[in-house]
Amino acid sequence: MSKNKFAIFCILSTTGIFFYACQSEEEITYARYYTAGKQLYEKKCENCHGHDGAGLAMLYPPLTDSTFLKQNKEKLACYIKNGLQGPILVSGKNYEGIMPAQATLSDIEIAEIITYITNSFGNKQGFYPYQQVRDDLQKCRN
Repeated sequence: MSKNKFAIFCILSTTGIFFYACQSEEEITYARYYTAGKQLYEKKCENCHGHDGAGLAMLYPPLTDSTFLKQNKEKLACYIKNGLQGPILVSGKNYEGIMPAQATLSDIEIAEIITYITNSFGNKQGFYPYQQVRDDLQKCRN
């Protein structure tokens, strides 16, 4: 490698390290949750809600309605963990499909999925910590 290429490599590497080091702990945690949530979404949710979160006909609602997600954020963990059946109104439409329970998912996995869906498909709602999942699941059990 020539001296110029090596110098450029060193500068770019140092810049990358500096950029990463400047991120807050919360930004790093958010990025980890988001990435893991995307992988879980692809395995557990995408088949019904779609790659783009658009849902499926009148069976499975879209995840693109930021208002619905924001208004029901404390219920999302319950929907994921316990499933959902019966009509649900999203974007002015009733959906009748049955969402199967994902009872084997841990609190952190649910938090990762919620972080992903509430920050994808046009949504920008920020980090959703696993402690919040634990609190929200306690509310839905009552």
